[in-house]
Amino acid sequence: MPLIACFGGTFDPVHDGHLEAAKEVLTRARCLEVRLIPCHIPPHRGEPHASPAQRLAMLELAVADSPGLVVDGRELTRAGPSYTVETLRLLRRELGPDVALGWVLGVDAAATLDTWHAWRQLPELAHLLLLERPGAALPASGPVADLLAPGLTDDVADLHRVPAGHTWWVRQAPQAVSATAVRETLAAGRSAAHLLPVPVWAYIKQQGLYGYHDVPGHNAESE
Repeated sequence: MPLIACFGGTFDPVHDGHLEAAKEVLTRARCLEVRLIPCHIPPHRGEPHASPAQRLAMLELAVADSPGLVVDGRELTRAGPSYTVETLRLLRRELGPDVALGWVLGVDAAATLDTWHAWRQLPELAHLLLLERPGAALPASGPVADLLAPGLTDDVADLHRVPAGHTWWVRQAPQAVSATAVRETLAAGRSAAHLLPVPVWAYIKQQGLYGYHDVPGHNAESE
């Protein structure tokens, strides 16, 4: 069956690491598409620095020339915390039982699944597609291990045989860039052109996001 992968996050801002990971999921998991889903109110971190409209605009700019990557803004219009399980329930109702769903997340986040809302329902709704994170690993025992162990697989074909239930490693090259590092670079008045898609960098400068325009004396030549 066709597989649609969903990649959630604040995307504050979307950066090259996000795009490279999404493209590797698209290829390695043989997805029909990868949906980048910006959250409105993240349950496990502070409020994003850029507005929902700005984060959505940056995502749309970032994927404009990337076939197979699409932006899904549904969480930005939903009140309250952006719970993954609620998004997956909606997608499952829309797509029906004959499409496989995958949810992309870092292994560091997967290790703390038991802090997520209605977390035991996640494997019933989607496959979990795990991104490598330096120094992070799934727990060997405990409630998260008990939930995920029965569905662990190294065979990508398993993701296309059933609509949900497996946990699969993407095995992508870990990316050194992070949104936090991008914001810190911009707040210090330095160029982030090497960390961002070209149109996203242009948008950030045009909008004056993340304090970049507020810091005097930045080196315009590096832009």
